[in-house]
Amino acid sequence: MSIYIHIPFCIRKCGYCDFLSFPVRECMNQKEGVPQEYLNRLFWEICQESGAYADREVDTIFVGGGTPSLLLPGQAADLFDRIYRSFHVAFDAEITMEANPGTLTKEKLEVYRQVGVNRLSIGLQSADDGELAALGRIHRLEDFQKSFELARNGGFQNINIDLMSGLPGQSVDSWLHTLHTAVNFAPEHISAYGLIIEEGTPFYQRYGADREDRGFAGEKQRLATGESDKEQLPSEEEERQMYHETGDVLERYGYRQYEISNYAKPGYECRHNIGYWIRKEYAGFGLGAASMVNNKRWKNTSDLKKYMKNADGGDGTGRKDEIGESAGSLKEEVQVLTVQEQMEETMFLGLRLNQGVSKKEFEALYGIRIEQLYGAWLHRMSAEGLLLDGEWVCLSERGRDLANYVMAGFLMD
Repeated sequence: MSIYIHIPFCIRKCGYCDFLSFPVRECMNQKEGVPQEYLNRLFWEICQESGAYADREVDTIFVGGGTPSLLLPGQAADLFDRIYRSFHVAFDAEITMEANPGTLTKEKLEVYRQVGVNRLSIGLQSADDGELAALGRIHRLEDFQKSFELARNGGFQNINIDLMSGLPGQSVDSWLHTLHTAVNFAPEHISAYGLIIEEGTPFYQRYGADREDRGFAGEKQRLATGESDKEQLPSEEEERQMYHETGDVLERYGYRQYEISNYAKPGYECRHNIGYWIRKEYAGFGLGAASMVNNKRWKNTSDLKKYMKNADGGDGTGRKDEIGESAGSLKEEVQVLTVQEQMEETMFLGLRLNQGVSKKEFEALYGIRIEQLYGAWLHRMSAEGLLLDGEWVCLSERGRDLANYVMAGFLMD
């Protein structure tokens, strides 16, 4: 199984971000590091919940956020001490920590390595300082370069760089500049995501829910607010060109696309994230963290005040025996998946991977052939050139452009 740990604090909230995170100084008047009160609650949760997984081996751990690299050296040591004392962690486990440029130090990296972190995911997003400023990022390209060099000099040999396309003012040329800058650092892995305008964010208020349908009303809004051409979002056609340029450029530099948004040197695919796409079991700890065990999904509360209270209501009873049913109120949105829902997930999650879904494995899991359930849709998508239908079912290159449309056909209701 896998473990996810959520650190929901950052230095400043970016304008596009809808992740469950809070500026630490505004939230808990914290000057440095992660609030110890939160870590104490997290440690309590880990200790209370871990007994349900005593018979399982943990082979990937992912510490995400927020900005986990806010963890001070001593805090990181305490966190992993709790993890190792609570779970059976495989000797060759992949252990990832997300990091933001400007928050890494030599001392932090030394301790992260000592406690077992062997993979870093650093958020560059763009190599253009103007684009970074438009996103609200706290760093500039120079800060990223310093952080990356610190990590390399600190012995990290498995580093991911996060990039983001479709940014305000971004052109195809500036995206190509970002791609070439990233590959010149020679990371082992690159994640290249398209910007999504999420409701409830400052970007949503500014750019609207539908970037593809701004039309005359959108033009009037830009004129009224004084928004310049440099602040506009790329067109849909430009975004598609950026996506295709990404694959072409990274392939030339030896990065193989293995998932819609992820590229890796051979042998450096992210094991933890692949687990999500193949429906591997995982347990999440921390505010809002999600879990999927025994075909049951749930998430922790996203209410920080509620999370910080004693999760078992103060009676000291701890958790119940059944996974995912604490005696307290941390768990929300508990869903026991039906066989139909499991099959649907197998298809629309598995199709994110370039290799797709194995027909043989599908039949072994569910006792029914894919063709018996989805024969008409497979035939139609293959005829339209969106699916490749052989021993494995996978998206074609054109199918990746229309992935949501193709995947929607595997929902049976």
